[in-house]
Amino acid sequence: MSTNDVIARLDAAVSALGDVDVSGWDDTVLAEHLDDLSAALVAVDGQLARLADAVRARGLRVVEPSIAA
Repeated sequence: MSTNDVIARLDAAVSALGDVDVSGWDDTVLAEHLDDLSAALVAVDGQLARLADAVRARGLRVVEPSIAA
C-alpha cells in the first residue's frame, strides 16, 4: 500500500470518527452498546499509540498541527 493510500485511509478514519456523536444517544441505547463502544475505543487508542510509538522510535516527534487563525 502506498504512503498516499495510508494517509488517505487515516484521514477517512478520522472523518468517520468525527461523524460519531454519542451525545444524542439515549442513555439506555448507550448502555446497551457500551461494551462494543468501549472495545472500539480501546482498539482505536491502541492502534494510535502503536503508530505514535513507531514514529517516536524513528527519532521523530508526533506534534499537534498548528491551526492558522
